[in-house]
Amino acid sequence: MVVQIKDFTTPGSEIFANLTERELRNSYERKGGFFIAESPNVIDRALTAGYEPISFLMEEKHITGDAAFLIQRYPDLPVFTAPRQVLEQITGYKLTRGVLCALKRKEPCTPEEVLKNAKRVVVLENLADATNMGAIFRSAAALGIDGVLLTPECADPLNRRCLRVSMGNVFLVKWARIGKTAADWPENGMNLLKATGFKTLSMALRNNSVDIDDPALYNQDKLAILLGTEGDGLLPYTIEHSDYVAKIPMKDGVDSLNVAAAGAIIFWELRAGRTH
Repeated sequence: MVVQIKDFTTPGSEIFANLTERELRNSYERKGGFFIAESPNVIDRALTAGYEPISFLMEEKHITGDAAFLIQRYPDLPVFTAPRQVLEQITGYKLTRGVLCALKRKEPCTPEEVLKNAKRVVVLENLADATNMGAIFRSAAALGIDGVLLTPECADPLNRRCLRVSMGNVFLVKWARIGKTAADWPENGMNLLKATGFKTLSMALRNNSVDIDDPALYNQDKLAILLGTEGDGLLPYTIEHSDYVAKIPMKDGVDSLNVAAAGAIIFWELRAGRTH
């Protein structure tokens, strides 16, 4: 059902209004809520993962173009449309791919569900940047990470930018919040990892740091890799209570990498089943 719009006074189109990510998330918490996915490929992965679509917003040319297969799959859903310049004016942001979809959120996984049968997981501690998070999810999906755990202060993986940077791979990797409030991490979360048989590895520069190719690391059956927030890194408690502390060996004068780049290297080096 195609509906031409000039603003968000058209009933049903207000879901695409110029809301902040916090407002989208708060709406979810109050009402069962939604998130916005962008680009046909990302939307397709969300639908394949079982998320229920509410409506589409797109440039007119995509109705019979890149998004035609999505519309054919859900012919009864509203498809709000207008020229690109009108859409950008009323949404308040540039449409990189010209196609948006509002989808209902699902009941999130629990940490225990993520850890069950997993061999390699990554724990993101207080990671705030959606771009970095999206890149980490993309690397995790590609390089054999079984699950992603997020501390309560992390950004939302269903953030529109995170979804786009991850190329929809957020929908291919199990993830969960490891705790509901800041008080649940790090002590309670670290205890859960250890209780479920995981050895914990903090990535940090310390006197006791080993290189990531240390056999003690890649020989672990179940390993949780902990990556810290941009700038400050991991909390002192997290590092002190980890089974291992490791670093990526680098040339003199360089002491660190962007957290997303570091994650890709670590995931490849410590993948399950790796042998020398």
